[in-house]
Amino acid sequence: MSTLRSATAADLDAIMAIERASFASDAWSDAVMAAELASPHNHYLVAERAGRIEGYAGLRAPAGANDGDIQTIALAASARGRGTGRAILEALIELASVRGVRNVFLDVRDDNTVAQRLYASEGFREIGRRANYYPSDGVDAIVMQLDVRAWSAARAVDPADAGACT
Repeated sequence: MSTLRSATAADLDAIMAIERASFASDAWSDAVMAAELASPHNHYLVAERAGRIEGYAGLRAPAGANDGDIQTIALAASARGRGTGRAILEALIELASVRGVRNVFLDVRDDNTVAQRLYASEGFREIGRRANYYPSDGVDAIVMQLDVRAWSAARAVDPADAGACT
């Protein structure tokens, strides 16, 4: 399994390799990603296995904000289907919870059903659409929202249940 850690500027090349492979014509530039990593309002994580970065994701959640946005999540093709994406997503939601964020939003491509299923399984719900959001492909974005407090409450262990495991 991958280990998660905070991303640093030194991770930019590895992040950009995954970014370009994952998003092709919609990939962010090196300068945009560097600014994302440097922003005090953002919190980026990388998933690392054997010293190699195999995924990354970012949360924008300025101090004191009630709302946060998952900016991006991407995995190397070799890391997909092993739970790494879910681990990164859960870590970002937990971070949002610790920061007092009440709602987390994200955009997902209408044609990315794998990501949509992942987000829905964590409690995200569709709240809108952005027509032709990905203009290079003419693909809409689905806007999804998660109630962070409800997500956290659903994950809380009932003390009665914990005692049943001993």
